[in-house]
Amino acid sequence: MYTPKPIDTQDVCLGEDIAELCEQLAKNTHEVWAAARIKDGWTYGPVRDDEKLQHPCLVPYDELPESEKEYDRNTSQETLKLIIKLGYKIIKED
Repeated sequence: MYTPKPIDTQDVCLGEDIAELCEQLAKNTHEVWAAARIKDGWTYGPVRDDEKLQHPCLVPYDELPESEKEYDRNTSQETLKLIIKLGYKIIKED
């Protein structure tokens, strides 16, 4: 049986300067997911229907329910935390 073992990033604190980057990553995560779904023949539908290939989240990021945005934000935050945990630095060029 598979037991997920993600690297523990609880000790990594993301600064306020990373908040904007995190939101941009979350939005892009949604865009990449949506593009892949659409490429596979999925379209918007008010409820998920795997037979009709319809999904309610095939909308622009800004129109997603907050719960879906949080899912994408969590993915982004954990990715950024892991990058830092592994010793990399995130520096914005001016």
